[in-house]
Amino acid sequence: MKKILIVFAGLFVAACGAKEEKTYTSFGKIGYRLSREEAAMLDSIQEKTFKFFWHEHHPELGIVKDRAISSAPSSIASTGFGIPCFAIGVERNWITREEAARITFNTLDFLMNSNQSLDPNATGYQGFFYHFLSMETGERVWQSELSSIDTGLLIMGILFARNYYDQDNETEKSIRELSKYLLDRMNWNFFDMPEDSRHPHTISMGWRPEEGLIDWGWYGYNEGLFLYILAAGMGMENAERSYEAWIETYKWQTPYEGLSHVAFPPLFGHQFSHAFIDFRGLVDPYMKEKGIDYFENSRRATLVQQQYAIENPQGWVGYDALCWGVTASDGPGEAFNFDDRKFYEYAGRGTAGPEYNYFDDGTIAPYAALSSLPFAPEIVLPTIKSIIERNGDRIWGKYGFYDSFNQTVNWVNDDYIGVAQGPMLIMIENFRTGLVWDYVMVDPVIQKGLARLGFEYLE
Repeated sequence: MKKILIVFAGLFVAACGAKEEKTYTSFGKIGYRLSREEAAMLDSIQEKTFKFFWHEHHPELGIVKDRAISSAPSSIASTGFGIPCFAIGVERNWITREEAARITFNTLDFLMNSNQSLDPNATGYQGFFYHFLSMETGERVWQSELSSIDTGLLIMGILFARNYYDQDNETEKSIRELSKYLLDRMNWNFFDMPEDSRHPHTISMGWRPEEGLIDWGWYGYNEGLFLYILAAGMGMENAERSYEAWIETYKWQTPYEGLSHVAFPPLFGHQFSHAFIDFRGLVDPYMKEKGIDYFENSRRATLVQQQYAIENPQGWVGYDALCWGVTASDGPGEAFNFDDRKFYEYAGRGTAGPEYNYFDDGTIAPYAALSSLPFAPEIVLPTIKSIIERNGDRIWGKYGFYDSFNQTVNWVNDDYIGVAQGPMLIMIENFRTGLVWDYVMVDPVIQKGLARLGFEYLE
């Protein structure tokens, strides 16, 4: 524990002369007031997390690895999260604006000039990109799908970039031009699920040249919320119909009194869309009828996870009010099974109360709580402080918090995953400055998408 506490202590000293930060929480309410100790803790977490993107991107192609392990390919979603992460590095004075702009230009230039065709080894097709790409060549690997959601996360990063990089120099002008080209060539109608499919009129999860359109759509509340807004804003012909099909499968639940919400057990499903879109006060017709906005919905999902950990109905070691956060992550695997206890490897873990669980096996992912920081800082900050105090170096390495740990079997996964690192860094920054929200929300694509789908602000 000694090393991590020394890191935080040093930053605390540096922060003693700092001004109090304005933080961004619920719509229309006063932000949470960070103590200097809390600010120093977040400084340390953010800087370490940023180093994942700094060290794990391709210096020429700009794409970012899926994981920190040497054999990992690039993830197009990690790349999308990485784009605003480099800008956070600029704002936090870890790198120069010129360095961040050059990486962003390299990424967009590679994507623009990559192979878009029916070739199964291409980088993409119809303006979309395969989920996993070779870190050496940028070509498709693992027969991965042409992914709507992962490409969507990339596009959200691109929307941020074309607004953030607004200076009148060659690199930043090129970023804006490349962004327009990449957006203009996307064919969203390609992913419109047909009438006779499993989830008619929703947006398909993907396509493979070997099999065609995947017969599984984005339905029910999950991380796909932003995808429908993006598609509507980029001209998908039947976007309104698709959104109606999506909302029809929502599950409104009341796991605990006062915490009714549209449920989705893994916390990442409540965080990915909010990393880019500022939903404070925003409602569509469905949520307007319920009387809460999407931000409050995610706040309640966060509070439910804490309450579930307090009750700990399955008796996992370590769960309590200051140790919670069940979401998609690596896990111990079946080699750790004992008695009637079963453990999973990578799984979409989650809980929305004792009656609605996915693969809960006692595994906690630190990014789960941290990516909910804007929603519920009053429980997230004490939780993270406690997790640090209890575990120290055991769950902390060169890029900050390791992916996950399980105290029931004394197991730690010492890897880092891009789609955990990205939202964690971005949501901390949104909480502290609103940076990514500010540059994404002004984009005409987002404004058009919200308008087409009937979003408005609660009075």
